[in-house]
Amino acid sequence: MARLEPGQVHDADGRVVWDADANAFLDAPCPDTVHPGLWRQSQLCARQGLYRVADGIFQIRGLDLSNMTLVEGDEGVVVVDPLMSAETAAAGLGLYREHRGARPVSAVVYTHSHVDHFGGVGGVTDGGVPILAPSGFMENAVSENVHAGPAMSRRSVFHMGAHLPSGPEGRVGIGLGQGASSGTVTLIAPNRTITRTGQEEVVDGVRLVFQLTPGTEAPSEMNFLLPDHRALCMAENATHTLHNILTLRGAKVRDARVWSRYLDESLHRFAHDVDVLFASHHWPTWGTENIVAFLTEQRDLYAYLHDQTLRMMNQGMVGSEIAERFRMPPALERRRHTHGYYGAVSHNVKAVYQHYMGWFDGNPAHLWEHPPRESALRYVDCMGGLDEVVRKAERYRDEGDARFAVTLLNHAVFAEPGHRKARETLAAVYDQLGRGAECGTWRNFYLQGAAELRGRTPEGPSNTGLMGVSRGLPVEQFFESLSIRVDGPRAWGEAFAIDWVLTDQGTTYRTQLSNGALITTENPRADEVGLKVTLTRRELPGLLVGRLDIAHMDTEGDPSLLDRLLGLLDPPDYGFPIVTP
Repeated sequence: MARLEPGQVHDADGRVVWDADANAFLDAPCPDTVHPGLWRQSQLCARQGLYRVADGIFQIRGLDLSNMTLVEGDEGVVVVDPLMSAETAAAGLGLYREHRGARPVSAVVYTHSHVDHFGGVGGVTDGGVPILAPSGFMENAVSENVHAGPAMSRRSVFHMGAHLPSGPEGRVGIGLGQGASSGTVTLIAPNRTITRTGQEEVVDGVRLVFQLTPGTEAPSEMNFLLPDHRALCMAENATHTLHNILTLRGAKVRDARVWSRYLDESLHRFAHDVDVLFASHHWPTWGTENIVAFLTEQRDLYAYLHDQTLRMMNQGMVGSEIAERFRMPPALERRRHTHGYYGAVSHNVKAVYQHYMGWFDGNPAHLWEHPPRESALRYVDCMGGLDEVVRKAERYRDEGDARFAVTLLNHAVFAEPGHRKARETLAAVYDQLGRGAECGTWRNFYLQGAAELRGRTPEGPSNTGLMGVSRGLPVEQFFESLSIRVDGPRAWGEAFAIDWVLTDQGTTYRTQLSNGALITTENPRADEVGLKVTLTRRELPGLLVGRLDIAHMDTEGDPSLLDRLLGLLDPPDYGFPIVTP
């Protein structure tokens, strides 16, 4: 219906947090530096603006990694998955209102617990409306986006190609979308929980019938039917790509068997009675016959990945061996939506193996191996020194075996990170592998690795996103996010407790250091503690990240205990090395 013109979204300070216009290079024919399949997928993902899906259903696409869907109700509009940043969500809502009228947001639906499906909620509402989410949403949103946030953020630089220049030599997309916005991440806790398949909710006159799908693309996820619209939302469970059983940025391993079974349930429960299927990424599928075929093929895709991996695993093969021998059925291979633009057969097969067997392949030689740098030093010594390793790697590269050239050169770089020729040769082979990758995330990993070997290591992000999410967390989960930062050995000799009296919630939380662990107790016994702090829930994150001064708080006891606690917290490293030791 309309594009956002110009295609840039800015934050309050004028910083560009999303630039759809940077994808204009995709209007050209595919160059030889990009796989043709990935080029076509990126061309489609880059199409941005407001789209009509069906009567009363609209989507904002191409203005963030995910789609935002808007379903018109009696008085306002129900927002489904409000993108990743408040700024992009607000821009998308503004574009919708420009063409459909200034309807208020009457409800929000989070289909699952990944940040690109809830992080922009602050751009569409400040709360006070029904917010629906699947059971377990908050727990899983916290574990992935806060608890493991720093490590995942660093890996995401590679996964997204976030610091690569947009263009044929750099980032062209990740197959699921064109990348992630970099604006303000927010979280408003849901106030209406979906607990069972078949549960029906009515918000602003819109009927939604839900299907819970835990353990599929996210630990907490749900599809839903709009029966009055004959429309089906598949969240992120069925999109126009082979998805990930385990993302390269890191996540909990997903269950391909369960994923396939829930797709079969969707097929039989909903597909034969709808005219359009849409999802939280990519474009819709119209027509009942096409929808049935699409879901059938997506179901078979994950079932085949699971079953054939298990079959070969039970014949004694390990994950890497299975991945090397695995072949998709020709009928699935011929369909574009089964291709690995975002996931890849190779790493998905290894993920299925990991789901059942863990990291250890059973070979005792792999039980107690040296870590990477120590192994590299020994391999280089055995192969006759660094210069000889580089020469051998160049020979393998020239003979067409870039994969083993990378293995040798990685040993060389880990043995002597400053060796210029080893670094540049490895970077060049990464360039070669990246340009040939159909999977967008593989391309980004290779090209980002090359960039960092050449000295272009990105700076770590600020804690703006963490603060935005932290304000929306239940208090106990907020304290959990602190406990994983305690430097255990430095805290061994510390033993004290702090009570946090939250006046706006009428609740007291006690944090107690004990044997290097920070333990949180809600409404504890009335024991004597070293420090009691009285404050509001909103003040809590600012106090514990140093933005508020405890001198301005109502306290009893020894205020220096807060400094002792904060002094035991390890700051997360958002820029730790990956392609060097």
